[in-house]
Amino acid sequence: MSGAIRAALLTADPRSKAMAAREVARNWRLGKLDFAFDVPMPDKPAWPAAPQLLDPRNMPRRGKGGSEKGRLALWHALAHIEFVAIDLALDMAGRFGGEMGKDFVDDFLAVAADEAMHFALLDRKLRKLSSHYGALPAHAGLWETAERTSHDVAARLAIVPMVLEARGLDVTPATLQRVESQGDKDGAKILGRILDDEIRHVAIGTKHFVAVCGKTGESPEKRWKSLVREHFRGGLKAPFNDSARNAAGLSRDFYAELAS
Repeated sequence: MSGAIRAALLTADPRSKAMAAREVARNWRLGKLDFAFDVPMPDKPAWPAAPQLLDPRNMPRRGKGGSEKGRLALWHALAHIEFVAIDLALDMAGRFGGEMGKDFVDDFLAVAADEAMHFALLDRKLRKLSSHYGALPAHAGLWETAERTSHDVAARLAIVPMVLEARGLDVTPATLQRVESQGDKDGAKILGRILDDEIRHVAIGTKHFVAVCGKTGESPEKRWKSLVREHFRGGLKAPFNDSARNAAGLSRDFYAELAS
């Protein structure tokens, strides 16, 4: 099992990585992989030479997406998020699956397959626009949270699904409305699918985080706030999509106090 996950993480070509992630998830679901975690995960996944990865402070502003250049920048940024999300989900399953158990592996390999599908949809969207993933620079900081939380499953759950993916619940509806207003029905359909899946992903992360806290008798809300303060840089920014977050089991008791 862990060898197959490691191999997918070390696949650099974006399309091949997406296919590898879906194959690992499918083989696990079909019982073709044993529950064995005897191969360590890499410190970093393999990535292609392009896109150029920039510090977030040096990323060019993409505006509201009204121009052709702005629309390309939007879809490229989303494709990059989903590409890194494949690795985040694979690493979650491979790094912590042995200690967390079969249900955890089921969930996060399913998440990896979803992220791979999202990337494939966005990659195809870029190609329809006569571009491709790697044509523009991208955010270099998305993997940093994985590095900072590689030692602790509670910290990883608190930051990746319950902060980063939850942020997607906040910003995607407005992006979807903007894309719809531009008459891009195909783009709106893609974003609607991603939003629906991300609610489920946040719910998965929250469920396992609460379970970890239950084993130690800690308050999930207090533990989450402590971990976010320790491991997440930048603070949580309102406004929040409270209804989507609540549907994912992430109530305001978790995040309202930390909002900036």
